[in-house]
Amino acid sequence: MTRTFRFAPSPNGDLHLGHAYSALLNGDLAREAGGRLLIRMEDIDETRCRREFEASILEDLAWLGLAWEQPVRRQSEHFDAYAAALDRLKAMDLVYPSFLSRAEIRAATADPDWPRDPDGAPLYPGFDRDLSAKAASAKIASGMPYAWRLNMDAALARTGPLAFRETGRGPDGQTGAVAADPARWGDVVIARKEIPTSYHLSVVVDDALQGISDVVRGEDLFHATSVHRLLQMLLGLPEPRYRHHGLIRDAAGRKLSKSEGATGLRQLREAGMTPADIRARVGLQPTPST
Repeated sequence: MTRTFRFAPSPNGDLHLGHAYSALLNGDLAREAGGRLLIRMEDIDETRCRREFEASILEDLAWLGLAWEQPVRRQSEHFDAYAAALDRLKAMDLVYPSFLSRAEIRAATADPDWPRDPDGAPLYPGFDRDLSAKAASAKIASGMPYAWRLNMDAALARTGPLAFRETGRGPDGQTGAVAADPARWGDVVIARKEIPTSYHLSVVVDDALQGISDVVRGEDLFHATSVHRLLQMLLGLPEPRYRHHGLIRDAAGRKLSKSEGATGLRQLREAGMTPADIRARVGLQPTPST
């Protein structure tokens, strides 16, 4: 079977060195395996994602020397596929509408001992998990904002213990068959009132529809893989191999971030750096043609 890799940026800013490393690594692995490289635009956040950023990203990737199959998949063009997956979870009675505002969540979880997810956010209190269908429908009909959340306990009762295949190393050295622990995330958001999906739902649906065999991404998403493995099992989707790579960090040891103003590839290119310079800077060997 042909191995298929993907690089999936969000077009909400310019690429930086961290993105370059992940994109180039996926390209190298696809070439070494005689496989395919796909590009996906994770643009479900329609308020922050813009087409001009998408064009800039594709230009940067081409400048780096990457070649990928067409067409580029845009998540914003496939809400029907995500809505269908959400409907399947609803039919299994595994999701519920949650109505607490951010302020209400902060107030309910103010206790310093309140459990938190791997990213440090407090777990959702779940006060509305047991609302009757009639009460929930009345809230929705009134126009209250809401999100669809996964009932984690019910989901895990259906699947039992889970694991995923890590072909690299997790942040704590995990490799091989890794026990998944989605319960650490609590009742995660699966979709929202205005958008019938979330990162977690769309990424597993896309990986399945695009035939992704190898998910190669930063170690900051290692723990999220537990949620993805759970959704794959619930929806009957294939299980890819995972490889979580180290992150490119700044002088203070922080991972590079668009929101923190990390220097973009375009700026580095304008300063005179070449694609070979970028490869050396992120610790990758020259390509066979350089």
